[in-house]
Amino acid sequence: METTRFALVDCNSFYVSCERVFRPELNGRPVVVLSNNDGCVIARSNEAKALDIKMGTPYFQMKELAKQERVEVFSSNYELYGDMSRRVANTLAQFTPNLEIYSIDECFMDLSHLKPEEVAEYGKQIKKTVERWTGIPVSVGVACTKTLAKVANRLAKKRVGADGVLVLESKQETEEALRQTEVGDVWGIGRQHARRLQQLDVHTAWDLQKLPEGWVKKHMAVTGLRTLLELRGKPCQELEIEAPARKNICTSRSFGRPLTQLTDIEEALSTHTVRCATKLRKQGSCASSLTVFLMTNRFAVTEHNFCNSRTKQLASPTSNELELLRHAISLLRVMFRAGKRYVKVGIILNDLVPASEVQLDLFSHQNDEKQTKLMHTLDTLRQRFGHHSLKYAVQGAIDESNRHKEEQQKAPWMLRKDHISSCYTTAVEELLVIRK
Repeated sequence: METTRFALVDCNSFYVSCERVFRPELNGRPVVVLSNNDGCVIARSNEAKALDIKMGTPYFQMKELAKQERVEVFSSNYELYGDMSRRVANTLAQFTPNLEIYSIDECFMDLSHLKPEEVAEYGKQIKKTVERWTGIPVSVGVACTKTLAKVANRLAKKRVGADGVLVLESKQETEEALRQTEVGDVWGIGRQHARRLQQLDVHTAWDLQKLPEGWVKKHMAVTGLRTLLELRGKPCQELEIEAPARKNICTSRSFGRPLTQLTDIEEALSTHTVRCATKLRKQGSCASSLTVFLMTNRFAVTEHNFCNSRTKQLASPTSNELELLRHAISLLRVMFRAGKRYVKVGIILNDLVPASEVQLDLFSHQNDEKQTKLMHTLDTLRQRFGHHSLKYAVQGAIDESNRHKEEQQKAPWMLRKDHISSCYTTAVEELLVIRK
């Protein structure tokens, strides 16, 4: 009988590693990556961790330290990170067709076809190939369940002598790993459950897996029971080779600065709506309703907080961005209050259904077939020439994709990205230039 065996491949300090691939002189130097609007630290190199820079540290609090210690600071460059993530996944697909892309920097792999004595060497080959082909360092954890593979991967990063690869094959190896893993570090155990378990003298993953199944199911529901069984070596989760269709799609961004003008907010919302509609069609779905939300700064002490949302139920599910734009702007205008300083707007497309199952509206005056062809043409052109190659007037005239700071004119709602790197792999004009 074939033994179930999962590998978790996790990119080390992924955002930082992406920046270092194209800036090798940063190896050995402290590097941090900031969140949207250059707000706070969301990724750190080991050298930055050694300076006691914490995750979530606001950038303004560490500016002086960054100057003193020559910390290299980057704004989030999701276009670069997304492309590098695809390259890592494509590399991993060379080793097995059974691959689950779990997140931008993590993939699960099915290695059940290997013999026990082959697994460790195979893991080393995976690590070596990914680093050689993409420049991204990874850690590999292998075990008989997804949860144990997570445990193995975490220890592969920390354990001396593991060299980034750890296989939990025997009961003894698994027990040792569980004893070295704090209960709060177990995949699926949140802060609230971790605090409660620690109060009950459950401090490690080994302690957790010894709890009675009935107690865990009662106090931690089915999800907790699944975690317990997986820690015991009983697979409860299979690979999701095809990501399940999303039930809703949301796009929102904080503004680069507080906004008071309706036209500026309309530009932002319309851009978010077009992005949502593009994702909707790519998934092959239609939305039955949409929700628009608008808010001021909830932390401001000198202003009255404002947060509102409105939902529109559509007559018929649609993926037509023209119709979605019309309804979104209408909802925004109902909510908008003059004199407020708004910091964020967003849209959620709800109650998604497969496009193939949508019943046509007999009383609709628009040509649905013609509109579908129009949307397909827009998607094709944007895919070829860039998302901002075709825009609606309500989105404004400023090209958000122009990334050259000396040329860029920014709309008030656009994100601050004062430390953005180049899109080395997706923009021809930003390719690295090799000088003789």
